Amino acid sequence: MTVDNTKDMTTGSPARLLLAFSLPLMLGNLFQQLYTFVDALIVGQCVSANALAALGATEWMTFIMFGVISGVTQGCSVVIARFFGEKQIKQLKKAVYGGLSLAAAGAVLFTAVGQIIIGPMLNILRTPVEVLLLTQTYLRILYAGVPVTFLYNIAAAILRALGNSQKPLHAMMIASLGNIAFDILFVMGLHMGIAGAALGTVLAQVLAAVYCLIAISKIEICRLDREGRVLDGRILQEEIKMGIPMGVQNIITATGGLVVQATVNSFGILFLTGYAAANKLYVLLEIAATSYGHGIMTYTAQNMGDGSDKRVRYGLIAALVIGTITALIMSGIMVFAGGDIVGLFIKEKETGADEMIRVGYHYLCVLALGFPLLYCLYVLRSCIQGMGDSVIPMLSSLVQVFMRVMCALLLTRVIGKEGVFWGEVLAWMGADLFLSFICAKRISKLSDA
Repeated sequence: MTVDNTKDMTTGSPARLLLAFSLPLMLGNLFQQLYTFVDALIVGQCVSANALAALGATEWMTFIMFGVISGVTQGCSVVIARFFGEKQIKQLKKAVYGGLSLAAAGAVLFTAVGQIIIGPMLNILRTPVEVLLLTQTYLRILYAGVPVTFLYNIAAAILRALGNSQKPLHAMMIASLGNIAFDILFVMGLHMGIAGAALGTVLAQVLAAVYCLIAISKIEICRLDREGRVLDGRILQEEIKMGIPMGVQNIITATGGLVVQATVNSFGILFLTGYAAANKLYVLLEIAATSYGHGIMTYTAQNMGDGSDKRVRYGLIAALVIGTITALIMSGIMVFAGGDIVGLFIKEKETGADEMIRVGYHYLCVLALGFPLLYCLYVLRSCIQGMGDSVIPMLSSLVQVFMRVMCALLLTRVIGKEGVFWGEVLAWMGADLFLSFICAKRISKLSDA
């Protein structure tokens, strides 16, 4: 079934479908990360190394909030995609309405909670006093924009559930170009510093949200008539059942990250700045993994709804092969160009610039060794989520947290600061082993059915 701006993934080559769906998402995520990349670049070059360090100190605080938002809306996406695969349009409309309602309620709750936890969390994380005020300013503005983030994420999730990855791409292109323009205006033009970078990010998301909502309004099966504007308790429960564990999964992941962040903060400004600069490239190169994850999740959900069990297995194999090849390319970029890219964020005359670049490059080289593990992790976890199970992926996050925390607290005492770097790779490895075992059993049962 192909209905205005939707894509049926229950027929056709799995590899071709996954690539066709994932590539626009990849480009969209690339544009999304591009504006955070530009944020860091402009802040590092036009403000100060301390301002760049402050951005780095917000990494996990940002992830813990926006990761929950992403998880909740992805849960809604799985339910909508299944109804689309089953061709149950009336139920699909109710699922869309339920997702929008959950997003509205979540926006109110998360905005309030976010503003309350900022101060205490930054103190718990031992944020260096040199960047504490800057970090707090950035987070307060970013968290004030939570309703906009919720609106964009649920709108993009609805489009992806229907197989449409083009419109989210266009939204991110608009947002990225808008954010760069806002950065130039607020940071370079009006000299608003880190506050200008945060404000630009929020306004850019407004542009993305509006574009996606307009796209949804043009899809006939998403137009909510009187029958569709009903909170169906069963469907809402399904969306909560899928979304909450996926949100908690990201909280669990972020908890481990916060422990790592506290450890990194204790190593001083030079280490923190180099680590922060390297993370900007790491997140950029992780984009394809998240895109393949969204692809296999939508593909699996639609095919499970259609009863095409064998196609799920073929799709998983295709996604793992594509992901591994992509990861090796990304590893090569980190090893051969990582040092030069890290250097872009740091002024040459900045005190300790060489040490910052050395730390960042060393971190990237360690990550490069295990990058295929990260890509496999996204594919395996998202495939299980597409099957309608959000608990096992949540448990895999516990494995990741355990490995990260142990490395941050114990391995750093044995091999020094780089124990933090190895914690990432070992976290991916542990989660992969767990998910591979579960996924193999699930796929085997589907094949036997």
